[in-house]
Amino acid sequence: MKFLAIDVGNTRLKWALYQNPYVNAPVLAQGAEFLDNIDKLAEGAWAALPAPERMLGCVVAGEAVRKRVEEQMELWDVSAQWVVSSVAEAGISNGYDYPARLGSDRWVAMIGAWHRALAQGAARPMVVVMVGTAVTVDAIDADGKFLGGLILPGHGIMLRALETGTAGLHVPTGDVREFPTNTSDALTSGGTYAIAGAIERMVHHVRKHCGVEPKCIMTGGAGWKMSPSMSLQFELVDNLIFDGLLEMAARRFA
Repeated sequence: MKFLAIDVGNTRLKWALYQNPYVNAPVLAQGAEFLDNIDKLAEGAWAALPAPERMLGCVVAGEAVRKRVEEQMELWDVSAQWVVSSVAEAGISNGYDYPARLGSDRWVAMIGAWHRALAQGAARPMVVVMVGTAVTVDAIDADGKFLGGLILPGHGIMLRALETGTAGLHVPTGDVREFPTNTSDALTSGGTYAIAGAIERMVHHVRKHCGVEPKCIMTGGAGWKMSPSMSLQFELVDNLIFDGLLEMAARRFA
């Protein structure tokens, strides 16, 4: 039963075709496309793929983008199933005021992170970080309850906001420095340390609330940019959302 996992973010669509809808299933093919190019998938990257029999995905880019993806899937006889955050699933309970309003990517990533941690040992509190166009920093206690989380702008949004709102300030690429001595480095360092500070604050909150040191997992397309500037111990995971989709698929399609 071949399984297609799709993660539609704010900038890119990532996909992976698995041999089965199970954790650690062999990957048959995978890829990524910028949202501007997803209308070419059926005639391009997906054209020669074996047809999936099940599909599960998460989308945060909006209804119009979701429909465009479904149009590309018409080359196969498979129904599109999209994750909607729920009160509980796959061992995680949702503490959001309105559970269905929690971003599906955050929900899926937390499920992936939770089961990744369980496979490595006993359950423990966690902080799950996704660094992309936006940054999310989510907390889970040792019972698998999502306690709440932060949302803040990613690097690109921060820099564009400064460029737009500050007269005469243009944003070239700089380096992260402890003591920046030019505008480029000051901007890059400021954005990086703002994100790092939000993560460290959430770790502090979870440590205080749960009484133990949380496990920190980071993912997202820009996660590797943050890793050298983190003072906390954390695990960098490439495809945490796919891990979560596989955990969910294993239960939904069993």
